[in-house]
Amino acid sequence: MARAAKKTKTKGKTPQRRRLPGVSLLLKLRWWIWRSVAVVFLLAVALVVLGAVMNPPTNVYMFSEGRRLGGVEQTWVPLEQVAPAMARSAVAAEDANFCDHWGFDLPAIKLAIAEGSSRGASTISQQTVKNVYLWQGRAWVRKAAEAMLTPLVEAVWSKRRIIEVYLNIAEFDEGVFGVEAAAVHYFGVNARDLTDTQAARLAAVLPSPKKRSARNPSNFVRKRARQIRDGAATIRADGRAACFES
Repeated sequence: MARAAKKTKTKGKTPQRRRLPGVSLLLKLRWWIWRSVAVVFLLAVALVVLGAVMNPPTNVYMFSEGRRLGGVEQTWVPLEQVAPAMARSAVAAEDANFCDHWGFDLPAIKLAIAEGSSRGASTISQQTVKNVYLWQGRAWVRKAAEAMLTPLVEAVWSKRRIIEVYLNIAEFDEGVFGVEAAAVHYFGVNARDLTDTQAARLAAVLPSPKKRSARNPSNFVRKRARQIRDGAATIRADGRAACFES
């Protein structure tokens, strides 16, 4: 009887399932991927939050240019110390709908795709993200990182902060970064004293500062500057500059 009872007890046990080695490895790999993604996302959020209150001392491109040239010119100034015409000119030249989008100008992107060109599709927010956190080039990895960071910057930073950072790190000539250094370099004045024409000329050298000059403007730059000056007046009149003007 005892032997029969022991046999019945053994028969009632549920056999344990063994996890195949390949499945276990796949689960671990998936866990590490999700953990890595979470860490990268939290790091990105931390960097964006920090950038909302701290001025970036340099960036990848500025650092590389500094090593190549033996130094660069840059003096950080708050937006309050920049002529209002400069911010309007930059927006008119690079991103006329800056106040109306959340980081991506979808109509401009669709138009650029239809025309087979990327020019005009990149917003000031995207350019700021690229200049502060990323690197130059068209690699898909950079584009993906830019697409992830741009909405974060738009959510955390004000529009005034975005345009302030953009104007302070944009390249205006070889080794000349930021509007203050550019104003002194080209016109011998501070950024707060830029005239409407000077501001338009600075904006006109973007995004090819190594090929264009605000001091000795070509016919193209002169024509472009006139268009930018008119555009700056237009966005001021129709309210498209309200999000970054005090």
